[in-house]
Amino acid sequence: MARTLFVTALAAKSGKAEAVAGLLELIKGSAKSPVLFRPVPCLSTALEHINSGKGNALIDDILASWKNACAESDFVLCEGTDFAGNSPALENSLNACVAANLGAPVVLALSGEGASAAEITATILTFQCGMKDKCVELLGVFLSGMSEEDEKAVASSFPFPVSGKAEAFASVLDKCEGHITPRLFEFGLIEKAQKHPMRIVLPEGEEDRLIKAAAILIERKVASIILLGNPEKIHARAAELSVSVEGAEIIDPVNSPDFEDFAATYAQLRAKKGVTIEQAREKMADNTYYGTMMIYKEKADGMVSGAVNTTAHTVRPALEFIKTKPTASIVSSAFFVCLKDRVNTYGDCAINLDPDPEQLATIAVTTAETAAAFGLEPRVAMLSYSTGNSGKGPTVDKVKEATRLAKEKAPDMLITGPIQYDAAVDAATAKTKLPGDPVAGRASVFIVPDINTGNNLYKAVQRSAGAVAIGPVLQGLRKPVNDLSRGCSVPDIVNTVAITAIQAQAEKGLN
Repeated sequence: MARTLFVTALAAKSGKAEAVAGLLELIKGSAKSPVLFRPVPCLSTALEHINSGKGNALIDDILASWKNACAESDFVLCEGTDFAGNSPALENSLNACVAANLGAPVVLALSGEGASAAEITATILTFQCGMKDKCVELLGVFLSGMSEEDEKAVASSFPFPVSGKAEAFASVLDKCEGHITPRLFEFGLIEKAQKHPMRIVLPEGEEDRLIKAAAILIERKVASIILLGNPEKIHARAAELSVSVEGAEIIDPVNSPDFEDFAATYAQLRAKKGVTIEQAREKMADNTYYGTMMIYKEKADGMVSGAVNTTAHTVRPALEFIKTKPTASIVSSAFFVCLKDRVNTYGDCAINLDPDPEQLATIAVTTAETAAAFGLEPRVAMLSYSTGNSGKGPTVDKVKEATRLAKEKAPDMLITGPIQYDAAVDAATAKTKLPGDPVAGRASVFIVPDINTGNNLYKAVQRSAGAVAIGPVLQGLRKPVNDLSRGCSVPDIVNTVAITAIQAQAEKGLN
């Protein structure tokens, strides 16, 4: 990902053009192919989108254009709006929103003409607080129109450069490394899924949320959708919900021409378990079993279920006859937890009750691979109630052994453990509890010792931080089958289908 820096202002005639020109020349000294990018080329068009309720579409368009710029460059300098309109507060909010979604730090262009050092200091502090609320880092202020003495007085109040000279900002260029924001992550999911549409079967096809999600997925061409259920009921309910599922394949399992073949195949696969053809027909009358058999028979590429059914009901058929990959000893799960400014990965919070050290090590490696497959840099924290050698007990010993085994399995993986959550996420705490550790304070993948810890952890983070949890994503199966929370929303379903499609692409070598 290209380094990105966002230059913005608070009003017209703030010296933004001079700041952009100076910074671009400075960047050329350290980047091979820098590019200047204007996320909002036309303010009036952007405001029309916002006023008509199409703000999300506007951000998606900006992200797409920015990704194109990144593909051609190693440093993208973003220039905010010109504040030529009548709503400077709205422009400021728009610029902050764009920077936040790009994961870009900011340099503020500010004119101090006619203002005192104290007034300018207060303005910068207010701006900094506003950026912090949006999880945007202020890296410096390009200050013009002030005497050298006043400029120094303002600069003395801040740890970052405050100057009218571009060379003063050389130190901030290394702080412009991009990271995956939640919006970028979700945008990337849809974009990847759209490249090679996969056939995804939704067994709970008569449920309202699935019908709404199917309509979105069809409209956005994220996947080829297969709904299981009564076609008349599904179309009637879609009409009542004012959505269209035209374009989806709708199959009523018991009336399907494949029903007898699927039942016979299941009876054959489970013959050693004593399954009769009558019992096989009963299983295939269950939408989840039928959908899983569609994957086995290569009539679908993946399945998403669980909005109504339990995790066990979703996973059991896959364990019976999809089976695990040759490289995976167990099936486990991962959640992508989208915070305000970043995306973390948690495993295993849904499948394995109390994994032993060998299983926990496998979960750690597999979850790190899952994170990397979706564009997230894995820095793995093996969570425990103690950090380093500070505690003793069976659970700590299990995590220590699992960490050792995980390092053997993946020697190039960044991993540390045992480590407490605070030391894993907070840099100041990490310096005290585990100084010098490459993961402590900046972990992105969190491996829990058991399902009790994991299920409560991800839900606590989700609820207390207002985060979006995507998953659980199942890991280790030969074909992608993913589970939904019974409390899932329509966007949750859309994202999970996109993830399943991407997994199916990977299984076919299409990524």
